[in-house]
Amino acid sequence: MPFLYNQKLIPLAKNLRKNATPQENHLWYDFLRTYRPRFQRQKSIGNYIADFYCHQAKLIVELDGSQHYEAKGLLQDRIRTLDLQQFGLTVVRIPNNAVQDNFSGVCEYIHQTVNFMMGKSPKAPS
Repeated sequence: MPFLYNQKLIPLAKNLRKNATPQENHLWYDFLRTYRPRFQRQKSIGNYIADFYCHQAKLIVELDGSQHYEAKGLLQDRIRTLDLQQFGLTVVRIPNNAVQDNFSGVCEYIHQTVNFMMGKSPKAPS
């Protein structure tokens, strides 16, 4: 099912790009900005804004801060992921501290996931 581009979210997406977290900026400027296939940041998808989105791989990468690990955040993320999966997308969640503490491992995980999603790898990364 194709997803709708929600123009009402564009101002919020622009604001999120301007006020990105240090982890989002690190991942974007030091890896995803030049990665191929192309990623977009703060992409409006349906009623949500994805941190990073790769159309070719049908992959969303979400960076999660501590609020995502509280009961309310976990429930909201579960609902959001299920909604996005209805568009045929895969959502991977990466803790902010993983970007800080293991940047090369995060980059390798994203790379392997992209390859798997595009049929270039026989098994999903763990």
